[in-house]
Formats: sequence, structure tokens, C-alpha cells
Amino acid sequence: MKLVVAFLLALGLFIKPDPTQPIVSKTYGWAQAPVTRKTASEQRAILEGTSTDFSHIEIHATTLPPHQAPHPAHKHDDEELIIIKEGKLTVTIAGKTKTLGAGSIALMMPGDEHGFDNQSDAPATYYVMRYAAKEPADAERGKKAGGSFWIDWNDVAFQPHDKGGIRRMFDRATAMSKRFEMHVTTLNQGLWSHPPHTHRAAEILLMVDNSAQESIDGKLHPATIGDLIFLESNVPHAIQNTGNKPCTYFAFQFE
Repeated sequence: MKLVVAFLLALGLFIKPDPTQPIVSKTYGWAQAPVTRKTASEQRAILEGTSTDFSHIEIHATTLPPHQAPHPAHKHDDEELIIIKEGKLTVTIAGKTKTLGAGSIALMMPGDEHGFDNQSDAPATYYVMRYAAKEPADAERGKKAGGSFWIDWNDVAFQPHDKGGIRRMFDRATAMSKRFEMHVTTLNQGLWSHPPHTHRAAEILLMVDNSAQESIDGKLHPATIGDLIFLESNVPHAIQNTGNKPCTYFAFQFE
């Protein structure tokens, strides 16, 4: 599949997702995502389109070689979330800087200058999600909720429960979202997280460790490390650990 995608990209025949069309609820595979190599980075396109509450959502992953930056510090009108997959990334937001490791996240409000660079001696890979609401951005709401922020994985406590455990990352409003909630679930072997259910907010799951399958509107979709599962508003869904040891995944809802 990688060779086919590379061949189509070389010929200019690979059809990119239409950014004006609704995003389909399904698994978006890491291994199948087309890769573009740039001067100082490598970018993997994962999904792009619209949803019930958002006029545009785009998710890709960037890999930075050691001692490289993808671009100069900048600002933009949409909101941006990053999740570090591997390595260490140095994040600067509005003049404040922090080096974050795998599992850490950062969320930038519209208009806040930010930049990333890899100051380590090993590659760093991180997911980037940029999104704009259909309703006008509410900068004051985002500011009252705390503005731009980062969360270091090492600062988030693991809370065990009967099915595995959870790390609660954040639950708050942003400039683009009335509510944005993120947690990381560890699910024991063979278990379902819960019965199929629906909710108003769209949801994204991101597989961090081992494998699972997502039931989406009654159909099973396998997912493994690096894969992303998109779930549109009010689509019935549930996830099961299909591996031989606990699996771990990010889960975030936004509306």
C-alpha cells in the first residue's frame, strides 16, 4: 500500500480528501496515511473535512529529525492541538517554553504565537489537529477558561479501576469549543470499554499501545498503534481490547 501511495503521489494522481466534505466515522490507519517529505520534516496526512460543529478539521503527524524545527514561530486564526507520539518536543507558546515527552499535549488558542523544535539527539513525532468552529470563535471564553496550555504526561496521575485505568488530561472550554474533554484510557485484555452508546460531541480515539476494535454503528473497525478513530456526533460506538495485554488510547470529545 505504501508503494502504491508513493507511486500515485509521484504521478500527482493521489486524491486528497475534500476539505469541504463531512469526515467519515471510521479508523484512519497510520500505515496507510500518505507521507510528504519536506526540507526539515516529514508529514503524514491523516484526515481532513467538516463535522457537525466544525467547518474544518485537519489532522496530520509531523516527524522532526534531531535539532530541527518545522517552521518559524507563527500564529493563526484557528485552534491547534498537538499530541506527542514519540521523542521529545520543545514547545514555545507566547514566549514560554517547555520540553515535553511522549503522551504530553499542548493546545494553542487562536492568535497566540507558538512554535516547535526538536532539541534532542533523536527524532520526534507528534500529531497536529487544527480546527475551526462553525460558530464564531469566542476568544474571551477561551481566555476565561485559561487560554493556551500544555500538559506534561509525567504530571498526570494514573487512576486504576476495574477495567484498567484512566488519566484525566483536561475538561474545559476553548475559543472554538464550548467543551473540550480529553482523557487516556488503559483497557484490560478482552474487555469492552462500555456498551455501544452515543453522545452529542464528536470524539476522536488515538491508539497509543497495542490493538483494539471499534464498533461504529454496528460495524467493527480494527485499530492498532498510531491509528486514529473518528466518531461523529451521535454515532453509536464502543471499543474492545483485542490484544493479549492492556491497550491504551487517547479519547477526546469536542463540540
